[in-house]
Amino acid sequence: MLNRLVIQNYALIDNLDITFSDQLNIITGETGAGKSIILGALSLLLGQRAESRYFYNQEKKCVIEGYFHIPGFHLKEFFTAHDLDYEEETVLRREITAEGKSRAFVNDTPVNLTTLRQLGESLIDIHSQHATLEINDEKFQLLVVDTLSGTDVQLREYRELYREYRKTQKELKELLLATEQSKADMNYFQFQFDELEKARLQEDEQEHLEQELNALTHAEEIRRSLEGAAYLMDDHEQAALVQLKEALQQLQQAERFNSALAPLSERLRSTLIELKDITSEISGEAQNTHINEARSAEVSERLDLIYSLEKKHRVNTTGELLELQKSLSLKLESILQGDDRVEQLRTLEQNLREQLSDLADAVHEKRTAAIPEVERSVRETLQEVGMPHAVLKIGNSVLEDFTDSGRTSVRFLFTANKGQEPAPMNKVASGGELSRLMLSIKSLIARHTALPTIIFDEIDTGISGEVALKVGNVMEAISENMQVIAITHLPQIASKGNAHYRVFKDERTGRTMTGISRLEQQERVLEVAKMLSGENPGEFALQNAKELLEG
Repeated sequence: MLNRLVIQNYALIDNLDITFSDQLNIITGETGAGKSIILGALSLLLGQRAESRYFYNQEKKCVIEGYFHIPGFHLKEFFTAHDLDYEEETVLRREITAEGKSRAFVNDTPVNLTTLRQLGESLIDIHSQHATLEINDEKFQLLVVDTLSGTDVQLREYRELYREYRKTQKELKELLLATEQSKADMNYFQFQFDELEKARLQEDEQEHLEQELNALTHAEEIRRSLEGAAYLMDDHEQAALVQLKEALQQLQQAERFNSALAPLSERLRSTLIELKDITSEISGEAQNTHINEARSAEVSERLDLIYSLEKKHRVNTTGELLELQKSLSLKLESILQGDDRVEQLRTLEQNLREQLSDLADAVHEKRTAAIPEVERSVRETLQEVGMPHAVLKIGNSVLEDFTDSGRTSVRFLFTANKGQEPAPMNKVASGGELSRLMLSIKSLIARHTALPTIIFDEIDTGISGEVALKVGNVMEAISENMQVIAITHLPQIASKGNAHYRVFKDERTGRTMTGISRLEQQERVLEVAKMLSGENPGEFALQNAKELLEG
C-alpha cells in the first residue's frame, strides 16, 4: 500500500509530503483546488509520460516519490525477474528535468518506464469516472470472472504453454518461408556447387600454376642462362672451377711448410666440392629445360578455368572459391535438413495445441462454474448501493482459436430496471449506474485479490443522498481488505474515511500554490458541513456533519 507520497515542483505544487492511512483515505476540496493535480503526479510516478510544461518552477526538476509497503503481495518474483532489490518498504521515484528528460528508479535502481508501469499496475488500481469504459472491455470482464474461478495456477501454466506454442508457430512459419525460398534457389546452388566440385580446386593452386606457366613461357631464356652459368663455371678457359683447383694446389703447397694453413685448405676444398655440385645441378637443369607446348597449353587452360570461376563469383583466389564451395555445400545440406525440421515443428505444434486445448477446456469449465457466484455477488452489492432491481448477466462461449487468456469469450449484460432484459451496458446504463456497477465489481475484486491500493477518482458522479451513503459504506467495506483512496465531492462518502485530507489553493505568496492538509476531527466536521451547505455552514449543517461522521 501507499504509505507516503512526496511531490516537488509539479503543476501548482511546490512541495507536498502526504502520509496515508492503510484503510480508507478521503480527499476533498473545491473544484480547481488541485485534487486532479495530485492524481496526475501519482500517474507520473506509475509510468505515465511527462511534459515539462507542467512544472511549478521551470528552473528546477520535478521529483515525485512514493513509499510503498508491499509484503504479502507476491511481488518478489517481479523484483527478481527485473534484477531489482526487493524491500518491504519499496520506494518508487520519478525525476523529470525542465528539458523533458526523465529518469525512474525503484529502490534507487534505474529502470525504464515500461518496468515502472508494470510494477505500478501491481501496486495501485486507479479508477476514475472515465474508467467505467473499462467495464466494456472483454479482457477486464474475463478478469472479473477469474476473480472467483480459482484458475490462477492453471492460467499460469496455460500462458507459459501458450508462449511456447506461439513461439513454435512463428518459427514454423519462418522456416516454411525460408524453405520455400531455399528450394527455389536449390537448383541454382546445386549447379554452382557441381561446377566448383568438378573443377577439383586445390589451395594455392593458382599461384603455383602461374609460376609454372611463367617458367614454361620463358624456357628458352632459362636454358640459355643455365648453360651460360655452367660454361663459366667449368668449360671456359678461365673457368671458376679450374682456377679454384689451382688455388687449392697453391694453398696445399704452402701448407707443407705451415700446418696452420690446413683449415683454410679444408675450407677451400669443401667450397670446391660444393661448387662442383652446383655446376652439375645447373647443367642438369639446363638439359631438362626445354619448350613444352603441350604442358604450357594445359596450364593455360587450367588457369583460364580458375580465372573464369573467380570472375563469375567475384573473388580473387582459389582459397575463396573453396570457401564458397564449402558454403554452398552447407546451404544444400541445410535445405535437405529443413524438411526434417519442419516435420519436427509441426509435430511439436500439434502436441502443444492438444495440451493447450485440455488446459483451456479446464479453465473454461471453472469460469463457467464461477459465473453464477460473480453475478450473485455483484447483484448483492448493487442492492447495497441503491439498485435493488439491477442485474448483471454474464454470457460465455468457447472461441475456436487460442488467446493468451484461454478460449473463453465473455459478455456482460446489464439492466438496472425491473422487467427489463439485460443488454450491453453502454446502451442501457447511465453514468451514475455505471459508476455503481463498477464499484460493485471492484468490491468483488478487492475481496478476492491481493492488490495493495485502489484509488476512486470522483466515481460518485450522478448519485446523492442515501445512495451516496451506501456507496460510502461499500468503499468502507473495501478498505477492510485493501487501502482505498477516494477523491469525492459527496459528504456522505467523505464521512466514511479513516483519514481525511483537504486540498486547497494558497495565494498568500502572490502566486497560486496547491497544498494539502490532514484534517483533525473538528476540522473534518467543518469540511463535511461545507460540503453539505456551502462556505459558511450553519448549526444544522454542522450537526448533520457530526452525525455523518459518528454514523
